[in-house]
Amino acid sequence: MTGILKDRVALITGASRGIGAAVAKRFAAEGAHVILLARTQGALEEVDDAIKATGGKSTLFPFDLAKPDELDKVGAAVAEKFKRLDILVGNAAMLGTLSPITHLSAKEWARVMIVNVDANLRLLRAVEPLLKASDAGRAIFTSSGLAQRPLAYWGAYCTSKAALEMMVKVYAAETEITKIRANLVDPGLVDTAMLKEAFPGGYHGPFAVRKPEDVVPVYLELASPSCTRHGTVVSASESLKLAANTR
Repeated sequence: MTGILKDRVALITGASRGIGAAVAKRFAAEGAHVILLARTQGALEEVDDAIKATGGKSTLFPFDLAKPDELDKVGAAVAEKFKRLDILVGNAAMLGTLSPITHLSAKEWARVMIVNVDANLRLLRAVEPLLKASDAGRAIFTSSGLAQRPLAYWGAYCTSKAALEMMVKVYAAETEITKIRANLVDPGLVDTAMLKEAFPGGYHGPFAVRKPEDVVPVYLELASPSCTRHGTVVSASESLKLAANTR
């Protein structure tokens, strides 16, 4: 470990499992104090225990992103406890029902948009003053290749990720002259609960399935105070190159 995030404070959503948990563990190992935000208290405690067992620092924020109105309070809570925030990782997402797009109920469509798009905007808005006060504020969001590739029956998920990408790119354009750097990661196919939900019989397609740890290096690079990328989508292939360089 390089200690590249020594004394940084990072808030990570979807931190109870999958990519979010892997990012949290690595950020903590690199010296950051990680704020773990997810809905499931028990799973968060497991990640918290793993981090503290290796000498890392973490704090639990059990929270349901399907209730975005409460996110407006997160910025104040983080400011009160930590006085600062250097890194935001918006990783939490939901798949939604795989169905013809015209068969989706308004409630199902809205829920996917709330979790995958609205919650990220509300959270970013809530913590933006803290990111701007940092000497190197970093905002990183997990996107998907399906943001640019329409796939039948994945309408809500594809649309939400396309909206997330545009939102972050617009935000990057608006913060060009600040110290904030905002980017997205397209991690490719990763062995997560969401992949199992999409393919309950197992994925047998042509693309490689990676472990969550394999894509963590790109999140680390984008979180670094020295990162200069802004408004970009970094793909899984770059993640693997960065992983190879850090082994």
